[in-house]
Amino acid sequence: MGKSSTKSLIKDVVVIVIAIAVIWLGLQAVFGTANPFYVVSSGSMIPALEVYDVIVVEGNTPFEDVKKGDIIVFYSPKLYEQGNERVIVHRVSLDMSTDNQKIVRTKGDANPSSIAGTDYPITEKEYLGKVEHVIPQVGYITQILQPPINYIIIAVIIGVMVVRHFAGKEKKKIEFQYTKDDSSEHSELEKITDDHSDSEYTKTSEKDESLDNDKKEI
Repeated sequence: MGKSSTKSLIKDVVVIVIAIAVIWLGLQAVFGTANPFYVVSSGSMIPALEVYDVIVVEGNTPFEDVKKGDIIVFYSPKLYEQGNERVIVHRVSLDMSTDNQKIVRTKGDANPSSIAGTDYPITEKEYLGKVEHVIPQVGYITQILQPPINYIIIAVIIGVMVVRHFAGKEKKKIEFQYTKDDSSEHSELEKITDDHSDSEYTKTSEKDESLDNDKKEI
């Protein structure tokens, strides 16, 4: 390989690394959390979440706005007190708030009941964010490919997904505005016409309910 080819390869690698870094920082800013993505590693939320699904976490959603039925990501309260940041994703099943503090209880959809110390009490300090998007089975890449290739592929897939999501929102907004303007013009024409006419919407162990936060974070 010649010097020019080597320089070109290095340049391409640098560009890719910078692009990924920019995408990652941008996603962190958009979703309001240091780690917006997690790979599901247990079946406690089946069928809503399958093993190897990638979840996109919205950290901008305040804990005060969390309500029953929301799927949230949080640290296990019992282990968090011991300094172990074990990440769990479960659905809010009960609002246990007091006059002085908001507290919620969660439960895995596939679990028969909530587990004390794991599902509750969840307060703002354990809360990481609300699940906004699910990318089915993309997490398999973390098992098949080795870092950093798996992270690069997942970052690209998620980046494309997010861009398409926001592009779709913008397109709907433009179409809505166009339809509204067209409708207003049509109504006005009908009004003019009228003026000139004569008439006229399971029981599982605590281990089964966690996200593998140690090596599965993206």
